[in-house]
Amino acid sequence: MKPKSPTACHFFFLISAHAQLLKDSNNGDGVFKIEENEETQIKRSDFPSGFLFGAATSAYQVEGAYLEDAKSLSNWDVFCHTVGCGENGENGDIADDHYHMFLRDIELMHSLGIQAYRFSISCARILPRGRFGEVNPAGIMFYNKIIDNLILKGGIEPFVTIHHADLPQELEDRYRSWLNPAMQEEFLYLAEVCFKSFGDRVKYWLTINEPELIAGLAYQMGIIPPSRCSEPFGNCLSGNSDVEPIIAKHNMLLAHGRAAKLYHEYFQATN
Repeated sequence: MKPKSPTACHFFFLISAHAQLLKDSNNGDGVFKIEENEETQIKRSDFPSGFLFGAATSAYQVEGAYLEDAKSLSNWDVFCHTVGCGENGENGDIADDHYHMFLRDIELMHSLGIQAYRFSISCARILPRGRFGEVNPAGIMFYNKIIDNLILKGGIEPFVTIHHADLPQELEDRYRSWLNPAMQEEFLYLAEVCFKSFGDRVKYWLTINEPELIAGLAYQMGIIPPSRCSEPFGNCLSGNSDVEPIIAKHNMLLAHGRAAKLYHEYFQATN
């Protein structure tokens, strides 16, 4: 691959704002009340030029179709089918059915005037076995359809998150995912596949969504997969809440750095 010269990166905050500003007030007893200020209206002109209003999702929360078109079981599929993801045993098998309803969802976004859409890639959908298997053409096609329709039909800028806490369960079974340095190689391969497949249209990338939060919830509190912890933080079957979150964050940060370097050197378009 021929290296490309890096260009300046642009960062935008994606927010959703109520039409009326909310005001915090403390009544003195430590309780904060939220009150609507009906006189103050938020207008698009209040924001600087280039500010993007957007919406954001993650793959497991919205896609559904958890075993369709050669997708493998993800860590969230296994977690929600065993431990459970809600008080009533909810799971993401169908979720918002974004996998089948993405065209309708894009139309809704366009009707709201949304300018940017941040979504995440399900590794289990495009790389069902990580580096141990083949790229899944059906998974690549699904995300290509989302990107193309966002741009062509809605004029909406795609923001792509490469990893949002979900991965093929096989990687967890093989080497405990982020607790093993080998996960850095898995993530780098995933990132390269994404850059090659979608980089001609996607200008804005997020590597790993909230690594601090993922490490804390997964390896300290044990309330999201792989549900590892130790007392007094939680009552998991295995884990070390003092050590494992640090190991996981270490591997995530190194994976982020390697993916960012790969993108800047070989895939970032020059202006």
